[in-house]
Amino acid sequence: MSLPNYEVRSYNTAKASENKIHDDATAKRFGFKGGFVGGVCVYGYMSHQPLQRWGKAWLERGTGEARFGKPVYDNEIAEVIATEDADGLELTVQSLGILCATGRAALPANLPPAPALSDYKSVPVRPDRLAANEQTLPVGSWLGMNPLTITEEFLAQDIHDTLETDPIYVREKIINPGTILRCCNWALSHNVILPAWIHMGSKVRNLGLARVGDTLNVCARITKNYEHKGHKWVELDCLVVANETKLIVQATHTAIYHPRQLAQAA
Repeated sequence: MSLPNYEVRSYNTAKASENKIHDDATAKRFGFKGGFVGGVCVYGYMSHQPLQRWGKAWLERGTGEARFGKPVYDNEIAEVIATEDADGLELTVQSLGILCATGRAALPANLPPAPALSDYKSVPVRPDRLAANEQTLPVGSWLGMNPLTITEEFLAQDIHDTLETDPIYVREKIINPGTILRCCNWALSHNVILPAWIHMGSKVRNLGLARVGDTLNVCARITKNYEHKGHKWVELDCLVVANETKLIVQATHTAIYHPRQLAQAA
């Protein structure tokens, strides 16, 4: 069974970001049409149909996965296609006639126990940010972020930026799954200098809801740091936590932290 396709006129929320992959001039220099719409934004678009299929339960305890193969560009239509099978929803994102992202979502009846908070280490952001490399992102090290308190104003901006129309976010003052996933990005960008980098995919387990009044933080352990096809990649095991006690999301988060184009441009 297929759910109705979901179309969004994509919005690049990060044009002014330190990450210049979102900047038109830099992205064009790297060979792309323009600045990327953030992967966490695209994941937010992909969360719409799981919410329609399973409701609030999916936000509380569902699973999601996204892999980003091609960029989605600002002000272009992103069409999310969801097809239901025995294991949940298969998700694809197309834009400009190109397959940009693939993924899945589910509401499993049986999942292993949630991760224990004690298995993760909460650390402050580093006092000095250095360039991202193998030495500053060693496997086994822990990363945190600058804590984020969710205010009414933040929620209003979040609803505007994510383009989400489901009323549950306004009614229950809930933060979008894509925005929660952004905490995993911040585990990197709040600790090391990343001139231009690319979120390549995430595998997510929802554990609870983040609402207005909550203060979010992340406990992120670097599990991989390697080179592939000239790109330098990093993988994080992240636990997003509210108020230091409430589990919100566990995610495996993968990024190219040093694209090969940076070396070619040097």
